[in-house]
Amino acid sequence: MTPPSDLWAGGAPDRPRPRRPRRPGRTHLGLRPPEPPGGGKEPDDDDRWKRLRGPVIAASVATVIALCVGLMAGAFLGDDGNDAVVVGGKAGQRGDAGRVYAAAGPAVVSVRVRQGGQQASGTGFLVDGDGTLVNNSHVVGEAERVSIRFDDSGPEIPARVRGTDPSSDLAVLRVDRSDVGSRRPLALARSSSVRVGDEVVAIGFPLGLDKTATDGIVSGLERDIQAPNGFQIDRVIQTDAPINPGNSGGPLLDSRGRVVGVNSQIATAGASGNIGIGFAVPADTVRDVLPRLKAGERIERPFIGLTSAADPRGGARVRDVTRGGPADQAGLSANGDVIVGIQGRPVRDPADVSSAVSRLKPGDSVRVTVRRGGDRRTVRVRLTTRPERLPGGP
Repeated sequence: MTPPSDLWAGGAPDRPRPRRPRRPGRTHLGLRPPEPPGGGKEPDDDDRWKRLRGPVIAASVATVIALCVGLMAGAFLGDDGNDAVVVGGKAGQRGDAGRVYAAAGPAVVSVRVRQGGQQASGTGFLVDGDGTLVNNSHVVGEAERVSIRFDDSGPEIPARVRGTDPSSDLAVLRVDRSDVGSRRPLALARSSSVRVGDEVVAIGFPLGLDKTATDGIVSGLERDIQAPNGFQIDRVIQTDAPINPGNSGGPLLDSRGRVVGVNSQIATAGASGNIGIGFAVPADTVRDVLPRLKAGERIERPFIGLTSAADPRGGARVRDVTRGGPADQAGLSANGDVIVGIQGRPVRDPADVSSAVSRLKPGDSVRVTVRRGGDRRTVRVRLTTRPERLPGGP
């Protein structure tokens, strides 16, 4: 197990290395009680101390060992093993943002893409010691190669695009293992355990600036945003941590330095920069997509061929049906059909439709219950493979 002081290995050269913390209670082990005034003791007191000293020392040692084991477990036990960066300390204590930046910053990179004489930039982060990095699909576009930079003044390093998934706006890059050096990858948290109010830190390269850290909280959960191909990304994390163009693809981290999401979009409301509403693709989605993109696989998702909107009476009102698609062939219509159930489970809103379909596979036959006028009927819809872009989308 790596000692806590190594959590800061590979930090920025001009950032002082944190002083190694003193072990709790180390200087207090085995101390004898102070002697009484006059420098002497009564013989029976000394004998009593000699009899008690062994058990007292043993109990003190056991307490300190238990404390140290607990601290080390809290510092290193993450979802992705002991090689990943996980910041020790109690969540929520002052200085979290600085500690997270010092520990996680070395694994965050700037990403530059050149295509057709134009240049785009974003952020990425290391997720494996073999040189695998995560980025946004909308940053790399159709590029097969990009360049990254680990440090503000470091050299540009060529990176290969292993795969992209526009439906989740995620991309996986790869650099040679030798380019990683001693940098430690970032661990993926379980984003399903994230709660509104949790403190988070965003690290990236906004607006062409050098590596930057901003902090805030998780301000919303279960949001939906539009993917680059027009489809919907579910269970997105909303944050008020300031992120701007250039932060795309960078990590949103919890107070232990684990990635809870990948910063992807901001709400602008007509402004040109951040207004306190940013969105991050959840780490659980990264965990699902990453191994397949790393292996060079094409991500295939089920397609039902309809869009819907919330209905005042509950359910998801069919708003549009793709001509010739699965829903169209099953007889679903935008003329008043409201989806109220899928596979026997109730549908309260459009998010339930998306969630239910995402758990299935292309080729599956799904039972869809609709409310049509005053009647309910159930039809079978055979899902197909999602097209590269949403028909009629952007």
